[in-house]
Amino acid sequence: MESPLTPPNRESETLASQVRSAVIWRSGSQILAQLVQWSATFLVIRILAPADYGLFAMTQVVILFLTMLNGYGLASGLIQQSDVTERQIRQLFGMMVLLNGVLAITQLLLAPIAAAYYRQPIVGQMLQVQALLYVTIPFMALAYALLSRSMDFRAQAKVNIIASIASATAALGGALAGMGVWTLVVAPLVMFSVRAIGMTVAARSLVWPIFDFRGAGHLARYGGLMAIGQLFWFVESQADVFIAGRSLDPHWLGIYTTSLFLTQIFVSKVVPPLNEVAFSAYARLQHDGEAVARAFARSVRVIMTAALPFYVGLAVTAEPLVLTMLGPKWAEAAPIVRILACAMPLLTLQVLFSPACDAKGRPGISVQNGATGAVLLTLAYLIGIQWGVIGLAWSWLAAYPLYLGISLWRSLPVIGVSARALLQSILPPLIAALGMGVVVMMLGDVLPPLPAPLRLVILVAVGAVVYVGWLGVFARGVIGEIMTIIRRQPVVALV
Repeated sequence: MESPLTPPNRESETLASQVRSAVIWRSGSQILAQLVQWSATFLVIRILAPADYGLFAMTQVVILFLTMLNGYGLASGLIQQSDVTERQIRQLFGMMVLLNGVLAITQLLLAPIAAAYYRQPIVGQMLQVQALLYVTIPFMALAYALLSRSMDFRAQAKVNIIASIASATAALGGALAGMGVWTLVVAPLVMFSVRAIGMTVAARSLVWPIFDFRGAGHLARYGGLMAIGQLFWFVESQADVFIAGRSLDPHWLGIYTTSLFLTQIFVSKVVPPLNEVAFSAYARLQHDGEAVARAFARSVRVIMTAALPFYVGLAVTAEPLVLTMLGPKWAEAAPIVRILACAMPLLTLQVLFSPACDAKGRPGISVQNGATGAVLLTLAYLIGIQWGVIGLAWSWLAAYPLYLGISLWRSLPVIGVSARALLQSILPPLIAALGMGVVVMMLGDVLPPLPAPLRLVILVAVGAVVYVGWLGVFARGVIGEIMTIIRRQPVVALV
C-alpha cells in the first residue's frame, strides 16, 4: 500500500493536469462569455422596462418546469459510467429526441393555460415561440456528455464564447430596434441554436438516434433520479415567481426578478461551470473516498473565498450599485438586493453538495435535499408574499438556514467531510468578508453626497483592499493555497 507521502502516480498527475486545464478553460471562458453577456444585459436592462422582465419571468416558470425533464440527467449518467458503447450514445440521443419533442408539444398546450393564470395574453404567445428551444437540446446534451467524459472543456469554452457573443448581439439589437419583451425571447433562441451547432461540430456527435432502449436501463434510472432532483430544484427556484406572478403586477415582479438576477450572478454564472468540472473529476475519483473529501473541502474553501466578499459587497453597496448598473428607474430594487444578498452565501454552499454526492453514485441525496428545500421555501414564500415584494425577499433569509442545516446533516457523511472541517474551510473568508462589510458601511456613512458611480468605485476599492489585507494578515494559508493553484499543477483536490 502506498504511503501518504508517496508521490502521486502518473494517472493522478494526468487527472490533476486535466482538472486544472478544465477549470481554467471552463471557468475562464465562462467569465469571458459572461462579461460579453453582462455588458449587453445591463445595456438592455436600461432600455427595457421592469414590466418586460416581469412578463419574461412568468414564461420562465413554465420553461424551467419542462426543461428539467429535457434529458440532461441522462447525459450525466453517460458521464458517470466508466465505459460507454456507440449503441448507448445513439440510445441516449434517441431518448433526448423523444423527450424534447414531447416537451415542445406540452409547452404549446400549456401556453394558453399560463396566459390565463397570469392574466397576461402575451405570455401565451411568448411560450409558443420559446417551444423552439427544445429542438436544440438533444444536440447540446449529447455533445456535452461526450466532451465532459474526456474532460475536453476547451472546445466547450470556445463554443460558449461564440454563442454568448451571438446572443448578446441579438439582445442589444432587439432592444435598440424597439422589440421590447420579445428581445428576451429572441436572444436565448439565438444562443441555444449557435451552441447546439457548435457543440455538435466540436464533439463530432452527429449520429442517428436509436429508439430501441433495451440495455439502457442504467441511463434511464440514473437520469430519472436526476430528473426528480431537478423537479425539486424547480420548485425551490421558481415557486417564488409562480406565487408572486399571481399577486404582483409585472412591474414589481420585474423589480424582484432583476434583484434576484443581480444577487445570483455568482452562484448562477460562476459556480455551475466549476461544478461541471467537479462532477467529472469526482466521477473519476468516486472509489477513493478520501480524495473526494479533500477535493470537496478545497473546492468549498476556494469558491467561498471568492463568493463571500461578493455577496457582502452587494449588500453594503446595493443603492449605488443599482443606480449605476441599472439606472434610476430600477431604484426600488436596492432594498431587495440588500436582503437577498445576505441569503446567497447559503445558496452557494448548498449547490456545492450535489456534484460530490451524484458522482459517488448517490443522486438520491440531492433528491432528498431538493425535496426539503421545495417544502421549506414554498411555505416561506406563501407566508412572505403577504407583505409584498419585501416579504418575499425576507422569505429567503427565514428558510435557507434551516434548509442548509438539514442538507449538511444529510450530505456530509456521504462526501466524507466533517462539519468542523467544513467550518474551518469557510471561517477565514467569512470573517474577512464581514470585517470588510463593516468598514465599507462606516465609510458609506461619512462620505459626502457623490454621484452613484463614483461612490460605488470608492466603496468597492476600499472593500477590496480591506478584504485582501485581512486575509493577508490573518489567513495567509488561504491566499497561498489559491496562488499555488494558479501557479502550479494542483493536486486533484483542486475541484
